[in-house]
Amino acid sequence: MAPVNDLVRLATAAARRAADYLRTVDRPRDPTLWGSKGPADWVTEVDRNSEEMISEVLLGGEPGSHIVGEELSPAITTTGLVWIVDPLDGTTNFLHGVPVFAVSIAAAVDGVLEAGVVLHAPLDRCYRAVRGAGAWLGDKRLAVSPHTEPRHCLIGTGFPYSDFTRLDEYLRQFARVVSQAGGIRRAGSAALDLADVAAGRFEAFWEQRLSAWDIAAGTLLVREAGGHVTDFSGRDLGIEHGETLAGSPAMHAWMLHQIREAK
Repeated sequence: MAPVNDLVRLATAAARRAADYLRTVDRPRDPTLWGSKGPADWVTEVDRNSEEMISEVLLGGEPGSHIVGEELSPAITTTGLVWIVDPLDGTTNFLHGVPVFAVSIAAAVDGVLEAGVVLHAPLDRCYRAVRGAGAWLGDKRLAVSPHTEPRHCLIGTGFPYSDFTRLDEYLRQFARVVSQAGGIRRAGSAALDLADVAAGRFEAFWEQRLSAWDIAAGTLLVREAGGHVTDFSGRDLGIEHGETLAGSPAMHAWMLHQIREAK
């Protein structure tokens, strides 16, 4: 297996190949061409083609590694070198021409996140992180926001869009946060939301249900930028599906309190 710095370079090359494709391909405007994974949860040939391109680069560079991805291989494994891939995070944005979507690729070794890349495709903005070596945007090292007063803070979120069984709980959380924070934003790409936490644009982010490929690379970005990523109980997340709460140390603690009080 290659050194970790080589893994992040390989992930970057794969993400760039996919992002080049996403920027130039004609988006399918006809909803009859959209496949459905659930209510308002779309997938198209563009997603599948992007993942195949990524797979070619990653497996070509690291033969014998495994890929966990939404479109081709969703079963989670934690043995050896595993790539956790979202070939198009923000599919609904992409389909509607909203320029907020990304390619997300993380590398884990025996279940430990070692490298991550989130590439904002429309802007060609590439975030990367290596465990123990920081999170970066180009030559700029990223750091979470220093703000500690909720009224000064901008919080990211993801609304329930497919599973509404916990909608009432989410609305209680939303009410507590929006009434005290400086603002709430819902961009539609969890990978970019986490990158925004790492870059200090958002002080925190929360969503009730996300998949491993949505958050793996972004999780490493936030942690290497000095923040925390946990579930709603405060347990550190691994490579898994479920609740996600990310933020600077101060605002992560504040958000945990708001979520617990909203039960």
